[in-house]
Amino acid sequence: MIVIRVPFLWVDGMALFPFVLVRTARPDAVLLHHERIHLRQQLEMGVLPFYIWYLIEYGLRRLHYRSHYEAYRNISFEREAFAHEGDLSYWKTRKWYGFRRYL
Repeated sequence: MIVIRVPFLWVDGMALFPFVLVRTARPDAVLLHHERIHLRQQLEMGVLPFYIWYLIEYGLRRLHYRSHYEAYRNISFEREAFAHEGDLSYWKTRKWYGFRRYL
């Protein structure tokens, strides 16, 4: 994981394999772990398929929830990352394609 500070980033963090873009100079461990989970998802699927799936799922959930925030929080990739972001050892025991449990 290569962390790069991007002060004008519109979100706190973003994973773009193998980089994690962060807005602040000192991101906390939970944010970095959340993004590390996304890096693992991207490694499994490939970066382009990951983002295609992400955008399709976001669009479907946006139609369903009619709220950006609710759609974002219910994307399977995000559900997995938010569920385990506080468990800093999760990436060691995570099964491949673990996000499928959150579809």
